Amino acid sequence: MGLLALACASAGAQTKLRAWNIHPDGYPVTEAMKRFASLVAQGTGGRYQIEIFSNATLGDQPKAVQMLKAGDIDVAEFSSGPLSDAVPGLKALNLPFLFSDSAHMFKHLDGKLGERFAAKLQAAGFVVVGWYDGGARSFYCASRSVGSFKDLAGARIRVQQSEVYLEMVKLMDATPVALPFKDVLSALEKGEVDCAENNMPSFESTGHYKIAKSVYVTNHVISPEALVVSTKLWSSLSPADKAAFQKAGAESALVMRDLWNKRVASAIETAGKQGVQFVRVKDVAPMVRRLSPLYGKYMSDPSTREELLTIIGN
Repeated sequence: MGLLALACASAGAQTKLRAWNIHPDGYPVTEAMKRFASLVAQGTGGRYQIEIFSNATLGDQPKAVQMLKAGDIDVAEFSSGPLSDAVPGLKALNLPFLFSDSAHMFKHLDGKLGERFAAKLQAAGFVVVGWYDGGARSFYCASRSVGSFKDLAGARIRVQQSEVYLEMVKLMDATPVALPFKDVLSALEKGEVDCAENNMPSFESTGHYKIAKSVYVTNHVISPEALVVSTKLWSSLSPADKAAFQKAGAESALVMRDLWNKRVASAIETAGKQGVQFVRVKDVAPMVRRLSPLYGKYMSDPSTREELLTIIGN
């Protein structure tokens, strides 16, 4: 009878949490979040159980941001876009050629710069428990072969609705076309855009590689994503539970980064077998010089200058 009462008490103390992400099952982000949920359950003795809602089933990213802030969802994985809306200094991370690779980026985000961003994000309603890899972005084209950034001149290039991306493409003498990601394949097929830019898993998983056969591997933007919990949930956790969440988040980030690297290699192999031609940029210096007005603008902005100086100086 005592054991039954203990079991009932334990079940009654269990808290169920909801976690959001935009990606499908099997994607590195989703699988890493599953690992996070498992580690949280272990670290809290089963008192916190996290259910993963993938594929944006609870709403798109802007809606999920509002739900997290309201406490209607407890955990989410966001790209740098909505995070930089909350903390303008994060825009610096979207500047082209800021990082040489993901290892360079995580050297900063797993250190002092990441701690500074995390403190600012927490004040804005996002408690960062892990920095995930947002991937390295390159250009790919359906209507032209690209062997140099000069070959992009005059092209209509799909970009995110982002100030940095719009200005970057204009400075390359091309025309930026801001479209929702779900519309890019159709736009490439119909010739409404000539090129797009994204990371290789997105290029492959969406089928863009079936239309766009020329990839100019620039890795021009290497940006992070973040696994966050709501401040409402965070304020309710004991110090021990906060430590368990942070430990689980850090471990899930390492899982995600490893899965991501494997997915990038797989995507390139799949696209290559379908006749996609990859041309790697030999020297980024000409592109960097062309984009100098963009760097000047953000270096003169007080909200991003300190972050840029921290990255460039190390």
